[in-house]
Amino acid sequence: MIVGIPKEIKVDEYRVALVPVGAEELVKHGHRVLVEKGAGSGSGIADEEYVRAGAELVEGMEAIYKRADMVVKVKEPLPEEYPHLRENQIIFTFFHFAASKTLTEALISSRAVALAYETIRDEKGGHPLLTPMSEVAGRMSIQEGAKYLEKPMEGRGILLGGVPGVTPAEVVVIGGGVVGTNAAKVAAGLGARVTIMDINLDRLRYLDDIMPENVITLMSNIQNIREKVREADLLIGAVLIEGAKTPVLITRKIISTMKPGAVVVDVSIDQGGCVETSRPTTHSNPIYKVDEVIHYCVTNMPGAVGRTSTYALTNASLPYVLEVADKGYEGAARESPAIRNGLNIVRGKVTNKAVAEVFGLKYCEFPS
Repeated sequence: MIVGIPKEIKVDEYRVALVPVGAEELVKHGHRVLVEKGAGSGSGIADEEYVRAGAELVEGMEAIYKRADMVVKVKEPLPEEYPHLRENQIIFTFFHFAASKTLTEALISSRAVALAYETIRDEKGGHPLLTPMSEVAGRMSIQEGAKYLEKPMEGRGILLGGVPGVTPAEVVVIGGGVVGTNAAKVAAGLGARVTIMDINLDRLRYLDDIMPENVITLMSNIQNIREKVREADLLIGAVLIEGAKTPVLITRKIISTMKPGAVVVDVSIDQGGCVETSRPTTHSNPIYKVDEVIHYCVTNMPGAVGRTSTYALTNASLPYVLEVADKGYEGAARESPAIRNGLNIVRGKVTNKAVAEVFGLKYCEFPS
């Protein structure tokens, strides 16, 4: 199989979908690897490293899409890439279809095969390709939130952990999954007072056992959300429903009760966001204000720390890339439930139930 690695074109996206050792492994398995020149530069990987690993350098994304049987990316194809998608071509990347009907329609029209990192689910029920990026985003959410709480950034002028004799910041995390857990860990480590909320009591019991004393757990319901968000200096949205649009848990009315200069970091924005006032932003223009509350809603947070994120992602993704390259998407899906879960759109048919439901499209179980 010919595997193509284009340079990411999303604004301020510095990750790359394959590191040189991944190219070397694919070549050992008898595959050809095409890498667009400069694809690894944002992660500190020189073109020559790919060449030494056995990959072939090509000019421009058009050559990648024209020649590759499988295109492995980090972020979803953008409109300028849509015309290059081909029937039966495998596109393996983060899609987050529920957040974009336009993207969904483009992939259906192309009759390409959309294999989504975020819906690959292993035998333990985990999301092995989403997890490392969720870990990065969770930790970054506190880093970014702490920065925007500073007065020069128009925040409340609060140091997250306070100092002796001065109250630390109140951090509220909605969602106790990978993002929320990592956010709570970092905020607690900096000395903040942290509340982490979830609807799963078993998860809350687990978090209560492993978290330090400055983290409390709380059942996520509308009353508790109203009360805690009003007290928060920093609010982290960390809600995920696989394949589906994130439910809005924090309304505009609740946001309006927050303190002027408080900060919202909605990590759920990739799937639509869990805050009613959230809208996608970029690293170049990351924030805006609603009711004097700062909103940070960057859709590719891990892209800012490209080197860390690239190696974290490719550590997890390479086994799946190899499996699909070796067996084809149909063979891999037959043998691997994880790969089958990753198939969202196959040759014009929506094969992920959550995506179909979001847009009122016909769902077709794979194989159909």
